[in-house]
Amino acid sequence: MVQKSSIKTVVILTAIGTIAWLIAGMVAITLDYDSKYVWTCIAGAVLGFVGIRYSIRRDRRSGI
Repeated sequence: MVQKSSIKTVVILTAIGTIAWLIAGMVAITLDYDSKYVWTCIAGAVLGFVGIRYSIRRDRRSGI
């Protein structure tokens, strides 16, 4: 059985990745990069938020 602190670690790591995508997106916008890089950063940040929400919901449902 996985300990309760494990979900906290997963959420923290996912949040760090999401913040990294947001920072990369701001840099891409500031430096006027091609739009595909900006959209890649947006997609990474959105998937990070989905991952955080999914991890928390899964923890509540299954008691991991």
